[in-house]
Amino acid sequence: MEKESRKTRKIAFIIFFGSVVTAFAALCGCAGYSNESLFPKEVGSVYVEMFDNRTFWRGVEYELTDALAKRIEAETPYKIISSRDRADSVISGQIVSINQFWVSTERETGRALEKDVEIQATVNWKNLKTGELLISNQTVSASASYSDWQKQDFLYASNLAANNLARKIVELMEKGW
Repeated sequence: MEKESRKTRKIAFIIFFGSVVTAFAALCGCAGYSNESLFPKEVGSVYVEMFDNRTFWRGVEYELTDALAKRIEAETPYKIISSRDRADSVISGQIVSINQFWVSTERETGRALEKDVEIQATVNWKNLKTGELLISNQTVSASASYSDWQKQDFLYASNLAANNLARKIVELMEKGW
């Protein structure tokens, strides 16, 4: 009889201990998880203003503005609006620098084998309903490489860098964790 009682207590203890461990694991694992959108809910549409270009490299502002509008439309819940008056928010900015660096050189001639283009911009995103600045003068930069040997040029790399910069700007639009 005592043997059965001991066995029953042992099974009850194992079940109790297992339940406590399972409950603890469930609470720890689920804490902080959310399927809520990473983007602010109070904004439904965005007007993308043409970026200013403070550099002597022309045309990059068009590439950046176009890439940003396409990325916002594809990667966020927001709709791009062509009229500022009908939009919930406006995103704008200016390209403050475009730099070109040599990444590697040919040993015998000293010619560049690979070059890097870096674009730096400041970005603002304003909620037009409330007047709140969602992004305020945030500096963002992105780069891309190219090689004359592969029949690539500055235009090729600046387009890639503008696209990378647009991706980083969309990441800025996410709410902080």
